[in-house]
Amino acid sequence: MAILLRAGDPALNDPFLDKALEGMILSASGWRGIFAETGNEEDTGDAIKPVHGVIAALAAEVFAGYLIRKNSGLKKAPVVILGMDTRPTGPAIADPMIRLLLVSGCRVRYTGITAAPEIMAFARLARETPNFVKADGFVYISASHNPIGHNGLKFGLDDGGVLPASETKLLIEEFRRRLAEPDRISRIVEAANQADSLALDEVYAAEKQVKQEAFQAYLDFTREVCAGSSDLPHEGPGEIPELIARGLQDQPLGVAADFNGSARTVSIDREFLGSLGVTLHGMNDKPGEIAHRIVPEGESLDPCCKFLEKLHENDPSVMLGYVPDCDGDRGNLVFWDHGEQKARALEAQEVFALACVSELAHLVWTGELKYDNKGNALTKAAVAVNDPTSMRIDRIARAFDVSVFRAEVGEANVVGLARKLREQGYLVRILGEGSAGGNITHPSAVRDPINTLVSLIKLLAIRSEGERKGFFELWCNLSDQAEIYRPDFTLSDIIAALPAFISTGTYTPEAVLQVKTTDHGLLKSRYQKIFLREWEERKELLRTRYGITGWEAAVYNGMEEKRGISDFSIAGKGGLKISFINKTGHAAACIWMRGSGTEPVFRVMADVEGSDRRIERALIEWQRKMVSEADNTRGVV
Repeated sequence: MAILLRAGDPALNDPFLDKALEGMILSASGWRGIFAETGNEEDTGDAIKPVHGVIAALAAEVFAGYLIRKNSGLKKAPVVILGMDTRPTGPAIADPMIRLLLVSGCRVRYTGITAAPEIMAFARLARETPNFVKADGFVYISASHNPIGHNGLKFGLDDGGVLPASETKLLIEEFRRRLAEPDRISRIVEAANQADSLALDEVYAAEKQVKQEAFQAYLDFTREVCAGSSDLPHEGPGEIPELIARGLQDQPLGVAADFNGSARTVSIDREFLGSLGVTLHGMNDKPGEIAHRIVPEGESLDPCCKFLEKLHENDPSVMLGYVPDCDGDRGNLVFWDHGEQKARALEAQEVFALACVSELAHLVWTGELKYDNKGNALTKAAVAVNDPTSMRIDRIARAFDVSVFRAEVGEANVVGLARKLREQGYLVRILGEGSAGGNITHPSAVRDPINTLVSLIKLLAIRSEGERKGFFELWCNLSDQAEIYRPDFTLSDIIAALPAFISTGTYTPEAVLQVKTTDHGLLKSRYQKIFLREWEERKELLRTRYGITGWEAAVYNGMEEKRGISDFSIAGKGGLKISFINKTGHAAACIWMRGSGTEPVFRVMADVEGSDRRIERALIEWQRKMVSEADNTRGVV
């Protein structure tokens, strides 16, 4: 590999580095920025600016130091797995990182292109054997769903999840401290060029073998996630995959995948789904064959809908489709709608709701979630979600008599919250960021479209047999909808049985604002004054038109939720939600806001019980108006 960092390069100077850093966002969800050499976020070239090589190298040095300190006392070099998605700038970022990891005293295992859930499963399952080295941590090069010219970094340890926000904060602080050093560029350039060429060659030479090991570790782990707990009163976890395969013999299922050139093109999808009896049909299935917008929302799902319709015409068993993002840790779904007789996309919140129904039914079916003779849960169980996840999940959880806990947006926050709940004795099988679609199924610690597909497949394949009720019939009974169940149900019937809610899509134009106020605590303080004024003006209309009789504010910072707050500013950069209470005392709608941690935008949302989209439209327009007024208000605190 060519050395990207050369002493004396005129492009390696402080002003260029400072400008590159200004465009980066550093958060627990990832360190991201535009790495394309031209600075164009849609640039498909593979070159990066030399200063971005410095940034990547310094980040690797900081992570290496973190691992060394964490493993102090162990007389071995930390082992770091490094992989990337299919963005063209990935290799140019990987090379300086590998060099600094080696120079810093780490062993590097390079997977090349790998899906995010794959590298995390590899880090989790890698165990010490004569020919297999246990990892101490991983670095993943990706900007997830951001445009192709973006790239970034995620860091994690050997537990299979990204670092929690508290640990990421330490990395960011050390990264910034070293950036303040006067010799920051020259020192990193010198260090990068000191990497042992033989050790570097060995890292690249082992790439194919390491990738095969990652693939197998991910395949084994996904089978474990699909099966569930090994401590069951019935057939045991090994029966779940067999039951799926048996069910699909009677009810065949084909799946269409628009891989969009993502890292999933070289992952386990075909092999694992095939082992369940699912026939997979792929398009855009070569690594880097990115045919359309990366984020799997809205128009990005249209090609898969058309592909599904074409396949379904020749084979009616093809009824599901999915589109992953570039790193393959999320994938929203399309399906054949039997009612409309065409393919349509599922909204992200619908996808997560279906996964929750399935995985909670899984717990009931296996006997892990038990009830007394009055229908009260004997098991202390919970679902962990992010703050803009639709209240539909609360209704689903209520049917199963399990609790819902919310954290601030960010996968690390939700995973950390679920971990904390388990320490408190809760059974937490299903968690995730409902606003972005896709689920995290324990023991996995990352969103995964394969696990999402498995959740839906279980709903379709594990049907009632004799006295043993299948997943969907369990849901119908627990949600007081026993009368709608019929043995020949379809996915359309399952979707129709979900609690009715309408939520603003995360990536719709209505959900995004540009704000000038950088102090989001101040912005929310101004917003509070505006909201209180607006509430007094509108409360009678809200009561008569929508049945809203009161409100409650809640803030979300990291893993912490505070409800009933009287000072909106304490949300800071976290989430702020206002729930609207109806005459029965239940929250029937809400509005929410938060500045993105990975994109330079401010997100808003409305969530409304029922099927009247006009109410959601009215609330989101009101929310946008109030946030904009708060942003344009000066001198009001």
